[in-house]
Amino acid sequence: MPDPKRQKGPLTIYDVASRAGVSIASVSRVLNGQGTPRAATRERVLQAVTDLGFVRDGAARALSNGLKEVVGVVFRRGDETLFEDEDESLLFIDVINRGIDVAAQRRGFDVLISSVGYNDENVTPRVAAVAGKADGLILHDRMLSSSGLNRIAGTVPVVTLAGTPTRGLMNVRCDNEAGMRALVRHLVADHGYSTVAYLSGRTDSPDNRARLKTFEAEAAANGAEAQAGPEWHGNYSAAGGARVINALLDEHQELPRAIVCANDQTALGVMHALARRGIRVPQDVAVTGFDDVPVARHLHPPLTTIRQPMQELGAMAFDVLYSKISTGKGEPDVVLPVQLIIRESCGCTSRANRTNATEKESTATAPASSDGAGSRLVGRRFARTTQNLDGA
Repeated sequence: MPDPKRQKGPLTIYDVASRAGVSIASVSRVLNGQGTPRAATRERVLQAVTDLGFVRDGAARALSNGLKEVVGVVFRRGDETLFEDEDESLLFIDVINRGIDVAAQRRGFDVLISSVGYNDENVTPRVAAVAGKADGLILHDRMLSSSGLNRIAGTVPVVTLAGTPTRGLMNVRCDNEAGMRALVRHLVADHGYSTVAYLSGRTDSPDNRARLKTFEAEAAANGAEAQAGPEWHGNYSAAGGARVINALLDEHQELPRAIVCANDQTALGVMHALARRGIRVPQDVAVTGFDDVPVARHLHPPLTTIRQPMQELGAMAFDVLYSKISTGKGEPDVVLPVQLIIRESCGCTSRANRTNATEKESTATAPASSDGAGSRLVGRRFARTTQNLDGA
């Protein structure tokens, strides 16, 4: 007789999460080898895998269902002139794609990667062409209108990696709001900076809009003057960040005490432009980023930023998409927590300063990280806040 407790249809990470009593994010981290899940969580997940007979190789099911075993990934490429110090091998998109690829390989899937220009007039047919060659699609940014997205989602499952979920699609993102709140509080409340500016990313980016809105609200709540607007519009590139700073200085405008950049690439350009004009970071102007790409810790001074779990973000995007492909079920909105990484570009120039700045938030401690930076885990998925003081 068949086991009455056995679920009908293929098992997914949702079944494993339910059996183990953990989130799908925890299951994904354990199965894909991402992050540092607790030993107890890992044991519960692996036990649930054993109890359910969960098989991660989907090749046999793909043959029976007529799947291509291919997922398409589309990102928007910049059209700006390459900044001389910008290392393209360490960009945010590349690390996410690595996470997608690793998770896909473990399921026996291949990854088809394509790009579209920001000013490309044929985005919809190009994305549709990729969708026609794949079982599902992961889009790095909102490159299509809502109606365009819905048309594509009518042919294959779609996961987006920006903003908030759209009806009929799935979305995986990091907690922009929590990260920006922690960053602004550190600059205004901990350092006492009274003027702060937000050097934005592309204006049509949902992540950029979420960060800007939170930046303005948090600066106001802490009594700081917030600067933003057309003169502070960047484009997520180092060249864009340098262009904004040079334009402001050429017009003899006074800079704010701290500049919050939409991402690390922008901060790289800002720091380069400031140095060329004889303006010291952080003594004259503090600078922060968002993402924590690998090069951030090697800048001079090392960059204070928000760390997004980039590779985990990619792996989670694939897992959500795979569940939708396999079962027709997919989590509509997954939010991953972020960390405030405190280095020297904000004005924290010693371990003592980092300790004083972070002890206001929490007294819990976590294992030290490798680059000597203090850190705080922030985000809505986990209520628990941890603090990390390296070398302490």
